[in-house]
Amino acid sequence: MKSMTGFGRANFENDGRMYNIEIKSVNHRYLDISVKMPRSISYLEEKIKKAISGNISRGKIDVFITFDNNSAIGKNIKINKELAGIYIKELKELAKEHQINADIPVTEISKFPDVLVIQNIEEEDTIWKEVETCLHSALNNFINMRAEEGNKIKEDLQVRLKDIEEKVFQISGFSTGLVDDYVVKLETRIKEILKTDVVDKERLNQEIVIYADKFSIEEELTRLNSHILQFQNMLKETIPIGKKIDFLIQEMNRETNTIGSKSR
Repeated sequence: MKSMTGFGRANFENDGRMYNIEIKSVNHRYLDISVKMPRSISYLEEKIKKAISGNISRGKIDVFITFDNNSAIGKNIKINKELAGIYIKELKELAKEHQINADIPVTEISKFPDVLVIQNIEEEDTIWKEVETCLHSALNNFINMRAEEGNKIKEDLQVRLKDIEEKVFQISGFSTGLVDDYVVKLETRIKEILKTDVVDKERLNQEIVIYADKFSIEEELTRLNSHILQFQNMLKETIPIGKKIDFLIQEMNRETNTIGSKSR
C-alpha cells in the first residue's frame, strides 16, 4: 500500500555531463505527469512520462530535470556567416565614412552577438541511457517514500477499523431483543388504553412487522460487518485500492447514518 504523496531525488554524472532529477507528487484522482526540463533534451519527455507511468498509477506528479553538459559530446560550434558578413559590411562602411582603418581581425568579428552559435546535437541513445539511470534512482527513492508513508496509513486504518468493529459489536448487543421489548411495551400500552386484557393479536402482529421493518438494524449491521471484512482484505492487496476504499467508506457511512436514524 502506497501513499499518493512523496518525494524522490537523484544525481548522475558521466564524462562531464551532470543530471539532477526531482520527483514529487500530491493526491489526484487520476495520473497527471508534468515534466520541466531543458529544451536541449525536451525530445525525451515522452520516454520519461512512459517510464514514470509504468511505476505509478495515480497522483499529480511533477518532475524537474536539470542538465549541464560540459563534455564534447552533442556540441557543435557553427558560425553564422550571413550575420558575420553584415557586421563586416557595416563596419567597413563606418570606417570609410570616418576615414579610419578598416582592418578587422576575424577574432573580433566572432565576439559579436550570435556570430558563434553552440548547437546541442545530442546523441539520443547516450543521453537517454544516462537520463534513464538517474530517473530510475529518483523513482526508487520516490516510491520508497510513498511506500513508507503508505505503510503508516495502513497501520492507522487498521486501528480505526478495529475500533469500528468493536463499536458495531456493541451496537449489535444493544439492538438484540429490541423488537421483543417493543412487543411487550406495545401490548402493555394497548391494555392500558383500552382497559382490557383482550388484545387483537392479528393487529398487534401487523404493528410488530411495521416496527421491525422500520427500526430493525440487523441488515445494516450485516452490511457494516461485510464492509469491514472487505476493507481488511483490501489492505492486503498489492494493487492500487484508493478508489475502492473511498467507495467502501461512503457505504459504511451510509449504513451508520441509517442506524443513527433508527436509534430512537
